[in-house]
Amino acid sequence: MTEIKTKAKIFACSQSQILAEKIAKAYGEDLGKVITSTYSDGEFQPSFEESVRGARLFLIGSTNPGPENLMEMLLMLDAAKRASARHITAVMPYFGWARQDRKDKPRVPIAAKLVAKMLETAGATRIITLDLHADQIQGFFEKPVDHLFASTIFLPYIQQMGLDNLTIASPDMGGSKRAYAYSKALESDVVICYKQRAKANVISHMELIGDVTGKNVILVDDMVDTAGTLTKAADVMMEKGAKSVRAICTHPILSGNAYEKIENSQLEELIVTDSIPLSRESRKITVLSCAELFASVMHNVHHNKSISSKFIM
Repeated sequence: MTEIKTKAKIFACSQSQILAEKIAKAYGEDLGKVITSTYSDGEFQPSFEESVRGARLFLIGSTNPGPENLMEMLLMLDAAKRASARHITAVMPYFGWARQDRKDKPRVPIAAKLVAKMLETAGATRIITLDLHADQIQGFFEKPVDHLFASTIFLPYIQQMGLDNLTIASPDMGGSKRAYAYSKALESDVVICYKQRAKANVISHMELIGDVTGKNVILVDDMVDTAGTLTKAADVMMEKGAKSVRAICTHPILSGNAYEKIENSQLEELIVTDSIPLSRESRKITVLSCAELFASVMHNVHHNKSISSKFIM
């Protein structure tokens, strides 16, 4: 009996079109064609303009808010399932709604779990994502999750800087595990920022645990939203005698006046990935592409090869 070879096809949600083109090029496949029809009230309908029957599909799309990004991914998953695709992998460079991963007060949702269930119900048979806000989100899925780390992208960049007296810093207590992993790889010291919030995105107080005198400090975080934490931490560290402060953040959400905060701050450089497209360029922001990482993992997944070499942390 002749074995059926499952073909890999790559499609993009509209918000990740540029990154998806880079991933497809690195993978060695053309990006599949999708047409989206939009009604006057804003409702939209994506349509695959080629057969996907029996294929392995990689649907690339970050689900950063607004809600239409997540909705587009869900609709494309459902369309692929109904078109008889054999395997449907949701490639989510940024997994949105991840900050709501637990009940931190009464009568609030656990949005990250809700999103996980919606993705599975819509038709995802596998998830590939990058630097989840919390590792335990993987447990919200019943399907396989390949959780990649941007350290494979950032560490070579840091090493080629050749900074002396390097210290890795976490902007909050929750990121200490990530900071320690980087410090171990770079054989550097670690400092931790302790912050208190008045409300979401508003810091009322920040203290520094550790010594940064004469150090070149690199703050490590999974995302930068309003940039309030990073810029405040940079100010505190420079006041405490740091030689320079940089930051690496995987996901550049950069909402509100984040760009202005960064450009007017004491941060020397903010290094991010292209998991979310920047709304504008900035002299202080350096973008490193995650396309090669995703293309390599997708290729190994399709050919049932190990991806363990992609996990540094």
